[in-house]
Amino acid sequence: MSKHKSGANCSAAGECVSEVSACYLRCDAQQCVTCDCVFVVRHLLELLRRTAVHGESNSVLIVGPRGAGKTMLLSCALRELLDLQEVKKNVLLVQLSGLLQTDDRIALREITRQLHLENVVGDRVFGSFAENLVFLLEALKKGDKSSSRPVFFILEEFDLFAHHKNQTLLYNLLDVSQSAQTPVTVVGLTCRLDVLELLEKRVKSRFSHRQIHLLSSLSFCQYRDAFRSKLSLPDDFPDSKFSQDWNVSILKLCEDKSVDEILRKHFNSSTDFRSLHLLLLLAVSRVSVSNPTLRAADILEASRMSNADTKANILHGLSILELCLIIAMKHLNDTYEGEPFNFQMVHNEFKKFIQRKSHSIHNFEQPVVLKAFEHLLQLELIRPVDAGVCKVQREYQLMCLMLDQTQVMEALQRYPQCPTDVKQWASSAFG
Repeated sequence: MSKHKSGANCSAAGECVSEVSACYLRCDAQQCVTCDCVFVVRHLLELLRRTAVHGESNSVLIVGPRGAGKTMLLSCALRELLDLQEVKKNVLLVQLSGLLQTDDRIALREITRQLHLENVVGDRVFGSFAENLVFLLEALKKGDKSSSRPVFFILEEFDLFAHHKNQTLLYNLLDVSQSAQTPVTVVGLTCRLDVLELLEKRVKSRFSHRQIHLLSSLSFCQYRDAFRSKLSLPDDFPDSKFSQDWNVSILKLCEDKSVDEILRKHFNSSTDFRSLHLLLLLAVSRVSVSNPTLRAADILEASRMSNADTKANILHGLSILELCLIIAMKHLNDTYEGEPFNFQMVHNEFKKFIQRKSHSIHNFEQPVVLKAFEHLLQLELIRPVDAGVCKVQREYQLMCLMLDQTQVMEALQRYPQCPTDVKQWASSAFG
């Protein structure tokens, strides 16, 4: 472990799912060494232990596809670290997620909450985000290695923090981790391999460039075995007869070719066990007194539901007027080759259709059409090109459509009692 010093570039690649036994560690010498997955945990544990025991600040990125075991790897290392007597009540843990803390202001508020600084902040009046940040940084920088409690910052979805304005939070956290003040380790978890390219130069220069890469090499046979084991009932199940019948039906289900095809399709799209759990949850929810065992039809229906296009489902609930506006937008996209549009352009296109087919579609007043247009915006079927522009009247704000031709045509085919003229108009738009 001595050759992996702070600031050195190293990356580790390994399977980190529960039944994985081997992984790879790639060092600066570009040598790949096969080792137990435990070694990767030990490597991360040693990194965290240096901060907790010796006061060495660090930063590290754990990179890998969803379901590869990034969070589990970190949890294992933290669990072992907190079991140490000298560390147990000494470490402060701050956990942030790019999905929840969508800007630096929210993230800073969450940091103060987790560090129990709310009362301190509450006694002082801060006028801006900058003043709050200065206070937090002063609190972190006042300490030293010997007297300060070490702080671990865990940043889930690290790449989303890189999209925050000026990357202020990342810059300051990594800057503190490079200083000889309060011991701080920043651990980022991300599924983007190009995450370093998202960082500004000043942020990148303060990162240690230490990366641990997790690569899941789960085979389809292992995936299928997991499918069987997760559905099977244990031997100590209260109703032994039902348990036996259920497990026999699961074995037969695994031998079904149609089920095998569905599993292979899911495996090829994602090896994440969370997607498998969703599939199984939807399938098991179809079990009832009249249908006590799982059938291939249940798996097929569960697969259809889990792969359903949510936007296409939203289209099924739109009014005829809103569908007409969607078709008008597609006409404009075809005419102007994907350029953004505004409400007035859509309304004019809709009026042209009304003039030709006034007998089949009611001629709605402009305020009603505008209300339908705003409803499409609320449903996020359209979105503003520049959400920051607020001086433009809403009728002239540029928008873009978030649907493709297939989704719209499928919705029209399934739409109950859709006027023939509307379908023909749509066909001419997509022809």
